Amino acid sequence: MGNAAPADMSNPINLMRGWPHPSLLPIAALRTAAATVLSHADTAHDGLLYGPDPGYGPAREAIADWLTTFYRPHHAVTPARLCITGGASQNLGCLLNVYTDPSYTRHIWIVAPAYMLAFRIFEDAGFAGRMRAVPEDDEGVDVDFLRREMERSEEEARRRKGFGWDRPLFKPERQRAKVYKHVVYCVPSFANPSSKTMSLRRRRQLVRVAREFDALVVPDEVYDFLQWPASSSSSASATVKTDAADEAPSLLMTAHLPRLVDVDRELEGGPERPGADGFGNACSNASFSKIAGPGLSVGWCEGTEKFAYGVSQTGTTASGGAPSQLSSTYLAHLLRTEALQTHLHTHLLPAYARRHAILQHAIKTYLLPLGFTLPEPVSTVVGGYFIWLVLPPRLNATALAQRCAAQVVIAAGPVFAVPGDDEAGKGMGFEGCVRLCFAWEEEENLREGVRRVGLVAKGMLEQQQEEEGGEEEKKKKKKKEEEEEEDDDDAGKGVANGWSGSKLEEFK
Repeated sequence: MGNAAPADMSNPINLMRGWPHPSLLPIAALRTAAATVLSHADTAHDGLLYGPDPGYGPAREAIADWLTTFYRPHHAVTPARLCITGGASQNLGCLLNVYTDPSYTRHIWIVAPAYMLAFRIFEDAGFAGRMRAVPEDDEGVDVDFLRREMERSEEEARRRKGFGWDRPLFKPERQRAKVYKHVVYCVPSFANPSSKTMSLRRRRQLVRVAREFDALVVPDEVYDFLQWPASSSSSASATVKTDAADEAPSLLMTAHLPRLVDVDRELEGGPERPGADGFGNACSNASFSKIAGPGLSVGWCEGTEKFAYGVSQTGTTASGGAPSQLSSTYLAHLLRTEALQTHLHTHLLPAYARRHAILQHAIKTYLLPLGFTLPEPVSTVVGGYFIWLVLPPRLNATALAQRCAAQVVIAAGPVFAVPGDDEAGKGMGFEGCVRLCFAWEEEENLREGVRRVGLVAKGMLEQQQEEEGGEEEKKKKKKKEEEEEEDDDDAGKGVANGWSGSKLEEFK
């Protein structure tokens, strides 16, 4: 980079946007899939007409096989456990429509720092002011805090007496679905924004808590497939394009942890255990947004057969047909021909591992010397889109982001705080953190963007130091003036009392 042209500081670099760079989209594979689907009358008609409520059958079959291969659950994923969605965000709204009631569902529990654009989905479902933050810990979620606060929530519900605490007020009784008392929202693998991964122990504990309090755990699992060895990020050169897929293919080809829905399926008898209602307490909510393109708007929801059926009977689906029907036909072709799997393993994973390494190297070069802290991975596998940085104690995230905005766009920690839960937000210290994304910008801009953050941060720290030095000088000057005034007063008193000069010197 030493011979590179001077950076154009008038063109802001965006390290906030959580989108895939256009070069990472499988355009050629999608072109082939679309041409194939639309060249055959049967698949073209299937794609262009209303789809069945659970979604395009061949897509569900292909996704079921793909998930079974990747997650390796004890029991294979079947199409009956799946329904096609319009993406993880769209389906979160559907899940709230079907499985919650604004009066009966006590709270939405959100592991924080949290994906900020999910908040409005909960507000639209009637839960404004009822979202509660659950702090992360080193293993992904503080389950002791969650259990304690859920107990308090239940006590509060019992005290309400008669306002829907004992039964839903706004959702009719229906066999196709139920209403949960609580919802837990989290990003268990490579979390947005913290990039943490919930341990297997915590996943089991979380499912047990959900069962205890009749909660539905809704995980956002869009980053699960974007994983690579931590060693590839720490050792890869920031300038050499390495093929991370060759380093540890066993870690990249299959998931390193079971999903929460898999834990719920297998743990202590699963959703079909005696006394259970068969709906389960955890689902899987995922999409192709990060591996095939967000514009496709195709995702899937997995749960028990009863649960998946309930999602498929959402009113909007019953009326408009399965969401993203045409795109589903393309995805079915991509999976069956393994074009998507090839794109993932040979293009995306090496690219994201390289981008992650570039950003880390830049952080170590430009920010760590200023007092920033880069969290160390607690797992042998890293992934996702983001790096969560802790600022030096004297820096404020909001102020830093504002000062950076003309040159580089970053996400200040407070935007990831759960709205309405002021007490939790103040105690979690998000004002001391920022999120950087390595997915959207050109690779050469990742390093330059971090360099710009470093320049702004350095300037702010130097300004603070100067101001603090100036304040110190003012204090010293004021103290000296006060001492001189005291000396003058004492001298005056001494003369008035007839003290000699030697006596005055002794007094001093």
